Amino acid sequence: MKNIKLYLLGLTLALSATSCFDDDDIDDNLIAVDSINDFVWKGMNAFYLYGEDVPNLTNDRFGINGFDNRFDFTEEYSEFLNGFSTPEALFESLLFQPGVVDRFSAIFPDLFEIIQALDGTTETNGLEFSVFLAPGSDTEVFAVIRLVLNGSPADLAGLQRGMIISGVDGTPLNRDNFGLLLSQETTTFNFADYNTNNTDEVDDDTIISNGESVAVNSEVFTENPVHRTEVINVGGETIGYIAYNSFNNNFETELNQAFGELQAANVQHLVLDLRYNGGGVVNTATRLGSMITGQFNNEIFSRAFFSPNRQEENGTFNFPNTIGDGTAINSLNLQKVYVITTDRSASASELIINSLRPYIDVVQVGTTTTGKTTINRLVFDSSNFEPSEINPLHTYVMFPLIGDSTNKDNELVPSTGLVPNIELAEFPGNFGRLGNPNEPLLAAAIEDITGAGRALLNTNFNIENTKLTSPKLSSPLEGYMYIDQ
Repeated sequence: MKNIKLYLLGLTLALSATSCFDDDDIDDNLIAVDSINDFVWKGMNAFYLYGEDVPNLTNDRFGINGFDNRFDFTEEYSEFLNGFSTPEALFESLLFQPGVVDRFSAIFPDLFEIIQALDGTTETNGLEFSVFLAPGSDTEVFAVIRLVLNGSPADLAGLQRGMIISGVDGTPLNRDNFGLLLSQETTTFNFADYNTNNTDEVDDDTIISNGESVAVNSEVFTENPVHRTEVINVGGETIGYIAYNSFNNNFETELNQAFGELQAANVQHLVLDLRYNGGGVVNTATRLGSMITGQFNNEIFSRAFFSPNRQEENGTFNFPNTIGDGTAINSLNLQKVYVITTDRSASASELIINSLRPYIDVVQVGTTTTGKTTINRLVFDSSNFEPSEINPLHTYVMFPLIGDSTNKDNELVPSTGLVPNIELAEFPGNFGRLGNPNEPLLAAAIEDITGAGRALLNTNFNIENTKLTSPKLSSPLEGYMYIDQ
């Protein structure tokens, strides 16, 4: 990541210099065809996981003779590139069954923003929401604050998980406006109370405004993904708990220190809360695997199978004994781990579950995961697609799917997601504080650990019929697992 930042500094200077050039100063060869479209095709041909399934990406598509000559220019190739008015249009045309098979390839016009996102830095107020239809309505909605990032503007304003929002700036939330209203940079949230009317039925529940409002602004903010660490003593058992929000390799020291705290407390069990963890760096996932275990050093954690034109890169990620900076990993040497998941748990979160299962007992608590352990990487417009000598004429960068990831037994995560052993959903009445032993999903894990039974969901609340897709307020890279460069 440090190398990328150095290259980007150079690119910034190059872009500034390029902006001073006259059109006549630009080499005609650079604009014989659209240079960005040329980058898009070549990068996708080189790396795309489904390259053989897309006729326009095959090595001999444009009258070119196979692999070694696939980057040669032909008239047919030039006409093809010039048939797309934007790089985005070309990129989308090269995806294999987008939204069905390929749900996770992306192209970004601003590589600087994406590098910041890789660091965990975004413009945010620090809130994430779950959004539901109001009881008895097909149009009115309300939002529940599901996550408040530590030290964020929302945290400093006193907002807490579980608070219910019925409106923004005095406008009630509905199906059509909630995405826009909840994602504004400056927002006054109007709060309400959820009233069950002392019955087990949902249709008579009500959302009642309580007259409270809080204004929160968004700002550039860097999240420490190690959200909460707790040691819980209950029923004669010492249980470690870590809420971990993304596999960010810039915060491996903080993650390792959290495991050091649990190690020092001699925890017998671990509950790893990945309910809102959308993924991140593959190597960081392998290091987390070693923190949980420790007894499998250098054995295969996962296997990676890359695109048709990168088969020589197929290989394994092994359990390490150090984090990225060389510090020894604090390992718990467990034979069993509990992992809390929701539909927001994706990629590297699913990789942890899938890759540990051949070695230890993994008990999944919560709801079914996203269903994605394909691998992405950043592809830059340079001679080797790496972040060196980047074309200074634009700032586009691609983030295509480049490989499949399996566990050591070659088992993929199903595209339909990983199904929990103990199924329990979050709903408006059970958003307890993360890390509190009474928070329902954590309580379900604790009850299974201690043999005290299992917590039950309010089965009258139909999650599938009432929960709506939440606005995407977090990193643009949420849901991705990628190779660190």
